[in-house]
Amino acid sequence: MDSGDLAWILTATVLVLFMTLPGLAMYYSGQVRSQSALSMMLQCVSIAALASLIWLVIGYSLSFGESSGGIIGNLKHLFFAEISGGGRPALIVFAMFQMTFAVITPALIAGAYAERIKFPAMLLFSGLWVVLVYSPICHWVWGGGWLSDMNVIDYAGGLVILTAAGTSALVAASFLGKRRGFPTQIRPAHSPGLVAAGAAILWVGWLGLAGGRAYGAGDTAGYAIAATHFSAAAAALVWVSLGYFGRRQFSLVGAATGAVAGLAAATPAAGFVGPVGGLVIGIVAGILCYATVGLVKRRLNIDDSLNVFAIFGMGGIVGTLLVSVFALDSLGGFGFTDTSRSFGPQLGVQAIGILAVMGWSLVATAAIMFVTSKLTGGLRIDQEDELLGLDLSAQGEQAYDL
Repeated sequence: MDSGDLAWILTATVLVLFMTLPGLAMYYSGQVRSQSALSMMLQCVSIAALASLIWLVIGYSLSFGESSGGIIGNLKHLFFAEISGGGRPALIVFAMFQMTFAVITPALIAGAYAERIKFPAMLLFSGLWVVLVYSPICHWVWGGGWLSDMNVIDYAGGLVILTAAGTSALVAASFLGKRRGFPTQIRPAHSPGLVAAGAAILWVGWLGLAGGRAYGAGDTAGYAIAATHFSAAAAALVWVSLGYFGRRQFSLVGAATGAVAGLAAATPAAGFVGPVGGLVIGIVAGILCYATVGLVKRRLNIDDSLNVFAIFGMGGIVGTLLVSVFALDSLGGFGFTDTSRSFGPQLGVQAIGILAVMGWSLVATAAIMFVTSKLTGGLRIDQEDELLGLDLSAQGEQAYDL
């Protein structure tokens, strides 16, 4: 890589980390009760720190080390061995950019168990999840694993980040159980302005995620940013419109949520589709993600507190499937990784990727939650502490002096 490409990826690395700190922290914090606002920020900060260290020690090696069976990488790159020093600037930049993906993925799951998990249990769960769920799936798709050999398309994390995190969120929420008063007495977002500010940071940072994944400051990065932006814009307006038809009100939280759903849906497809493809993906994602919120909470009766599966998981699934359509040359796309493959076979491969990631995420997350519960003496805080809020009961802090 030349210095221009390296400079762009370094910039994108900072932008993607900015998505978690402070973007996701603010987006999640504004949606919970004021008594637990700081707890969401603490969880995002702590997960980012923990995942970063795990990535240095073992996560990168498991994700991008060589493997014989395409399942998990070897331990050749423990502590960034053979990628730092020795005049390898491109490798260390690549490793740091990929680290930001490993940081935000477990932080996304935190929205599913908001306001009711013990802090030590959250940390242990997140650390084990990075090693046992994220790293293998990352290797399958991006590290030369078996899904990569099948030429599955996941440009920037529809499978690795979003489908994995969304599925795990459902499992985690089921293990924790419902919040007090769910579903009829749950308070709305305590700070819509904070939610919107966090979503705005996510929007800007996500453009860095999409453009940086091109690993160069060229046409692919430009098209990826365009598709991602138009997808977010379309989904935001769709969500606001659907909310108005349902409640006769226009919602700032709805606009922010829709934009994030559009960003998620564009993630697996961005580098393979044109701007119009991104627009249509955003429209579809806005409709389906909006409908999934009600499906999870009312039909499945799962208290996924901040709608992690509906927004991120379903968004990732929508984009992973629709890339099979809008990557076609005839629809303004840039073709598949396997240039000889037609729509039908590629759609089948995309579906296999979704099922594989969901299956492993479900089984492994359930096992991690079980082990974490046993090692920490239970996952959930006491009812009195939950009513008081995590800020005072667990941290001795409060977001507002009222």
